[in-house]
Parts: sequence; C-alpha cells; structure tokens
Amino acid sequence: MSAAPWSGDEIMTVTAARQLADGAVCFVGIGLPSAACNLARQTHAPRLVLIYESGTVGTRPRVLPLSIGDGELAQTATCVVPLPEVFAHYLQRGRIDVGFLGAAQIDRFGNLNSTVIGDYERPRVRLPGAGGAPEIAAHARQVLIVMKQSPRSFVPRLDFRTSVGYLTGAGSRRAAGCPGGGPRAVITDFGILRPHPETEELQLAALYPGVSVAAARAATAWPLQVAAQVEMLAGPEPHELEVLRALDAHTRQAHARPVRIAVPHSGPSPRGLS
Repeated sequence: MSAAPWSGDEIMTVTAARQLADGAVCFVGIGLPSAACNLARQTHAPRLVLIYESGTVGTRPRVLPLSIGDGELAQTATCVVPLPEVFAHYLQRGRIDVGFLGAAQIDRFGNLNSTVIGDYERPRVRLPGAGGAPEIAAHARQVLIVMKQSPRSFVPRLDFRTSVGYLTGAGSRRAAGCPGGGPRAVITDFGILRPHPETEELQLAALYPGVSVAAARAATAWPLQVAAQVEMLAGPEPHELEVLRALDAHTRQAHARPVRIAVPHSGPSPRGLS
C-alpha cells in the first residue's frame, strides 16, 4: 500500500463510507467515523441522516467537526434536541440503523475498551472513557467499528470492557439481553473483519489491494481466523478521493481561522475587550 495513490486513513475512510446505505440513520462519532459519514453523504448516500451525541439531528456539516460540541453541527442540523432525548427517544427505541465506534482495544468478539490501559485502579494510560459508546454498542441495529490494526489494539484480552460486542460469542450477547445487532464490520488499515455467523468471532473477510493475509494476521494479537472466501476490496475511486480531500482541505481552512465572538454591551467597552 506504500505505493498506492492514497493513504491508510483515506482507504479506511472510503471503505467505511461504502458500508452506509442511502437513507440510513447513523449515530456518528468524531474522527474517521465522522469523515466516513460525511463522505458517504456527499457521494452515494445524500439522504443519510446524521445524529451526533450532542443532540444534533439531521446535521449536514460543511466541514468536519472538532468535537460533538462544534457549532457547525448545530448550525446545519434539522433540529437540536436534549442529549437525554437522543439516547432515550432515538437510540434506545431502536431508531438508529448504524452506530459508528472506535476504541483503543478490541478483542476477537468485538468487545471494546476506551477506558484504561492497564489495571483500572492504577492504569498506565487513562483513556477518554465511555461517553455514549456503551449505549450505542448495545442498542444500534448494527455497529461499524473503525480502528487501525496492530497487536497493541487487537488484543486477546481487554484491559477493560467498555462497550459490548458479542461478549464470549455463540449467542452470549443475545442471551445477555442486548437488543441491537452488534458489530457487523471492523474496518482497519488492512481490510475488513466480520463476525463468523455461528461463533461470532471476528474473522478476516476482506483485504485492501496489496495486503496479504499474513500481514493482517501479524497485526493481530490473537490467532486471526480467515473466512472461506476473502474479498479483494477495490481501492478508492478518483471522485471519492477528490471529495474526501476537498472536505479535509475545507476543514483545515475553517479551523485555521481565528474565532471572533461578538459581545453585546450597552455601555463603554471594558478595557481590552472589543
């Protein structure tokens, strides 16, 4: 892939975008998931409905948001609702078609860790934490996970289980009462992992151009199983790269501009404030 006319992030983003159907309702995270959803919306899925955790529904950002609190999301949303309503009315009632998640660690059954690396009481690294991920993982009709693949992140045992995948597999998620469908695809910088239909263990299902099964296995800290037929994925099309790179460029330009806040006042300005 080093000689390919795209980066690892670009092929991950394009591949993730291709998983989204037009008209789907998608609960979006920041970073690559947000880039993938907005790429899909600007290409093959113009009726994609994006919901961010801050309560923005049907948002159509012109640039990628810095966080879920970015004003761009509220300014371009169909409506803005209270955060509890996003979870109670949309997510927990089964109205979210796709939840997009990332994490620091994933295990062979798609369980995720975004809480700590090391012992919980004395961690080596304190991660950002759960946020809405546990609810999304439990309730979305399907979950897409976007993560770079390495033995440090694709681990045989999580340091902490933040969000549920298929628990221990073979129907254990369903037996625990999780209403959503679970992770249907893990998009990495090597290809796509999907759950085995019976064991629910993640297996290598697709590879990018120029990537080998051996390379994907070497980037996984458990004995990675391989599907009977491994799909060879097409690389990004020129128009997909053009849209994605334009979106990135507009985002960099927008975030480079200084923020100016107009402060209304009725009297003389305080010293130094204009």
